[in-house]
Amino acid sequence: QVQLVESGGGLVQAGGSLRLSCAASGRTFSRYAMSWFRRAPGKEREFVAAISRSGGSTNYASTVKGRFTISRDNAKNTMWLQMNSLKPEDTAAYYCAAAPLGVGTMSGREREYDYWGQGTQVTVSS
Repeated sequence: QVQLVESGGGLVQAGGSLRLSCAASGRTFSRYAMSWFRRAPGKEREFVAAISRSGGSTNYASTVKGRFTISRDNAKNTMWLQMNSLKPEDTAAYYCAAAPLGVGTMSGREREYDYWGQGTQVTVSS
């Protein structure tokens, strides 16, 4: 079992920044590829960003590339999502997720992720 807890969400004006955190406990954090997903009101959950087990590889949805940065520190069992130049369309509940993938591997597919956090709300006002 891996327990994931997100934090750092809130209300921010368009153009502002937020940094989300995902704290992991349980099994060895470094054995899991990690991702951020989000669900906007009335929409399905969508992939945001992924990072490999070591943190050496990352991948982003086209809608956030260049504005968001995913990172992790395996010694601290923590992953982050730095979100800059936020837009109203970034408003959503953000979820972190863990997948037992191979070294250097990442995925944007929800079905590959075994563990999920409870989510943290990000609201961007115009």
